[in-house]
Amino acid sequence: MIALEVGDLSGLVFTIICIMLTPALILTLIGLFIRKSNPKAAKVLFILSAVYVIVGGGICGAILS
Repeated sequence: MIALEVGDLSGLVFTIICIMLTPALILTLIGLFIRKSNPKAAKVLFILSAVYVIVGGGICGAILS
C-alpha cells in the first residue's frame, strides 16, 4: 500500500484558526457597538465571546496537536 503524503498544510491551519476566532471577534464587535444602548446585552456577548474562544481553542487545539 502506498503511504499518502500531504504537502503544505499552512492553509488548513489558517482555516482552522479562522474558524476558531472569527465568531468570537464578531460577537465582540457587536458587543462594542451596542455597549452604550444596551449594556447588559453587551456584557452577555462579551462573556459568550470569551467562552467561545476558550472552547474553540480547546477543541481546535486538540485537533491541531
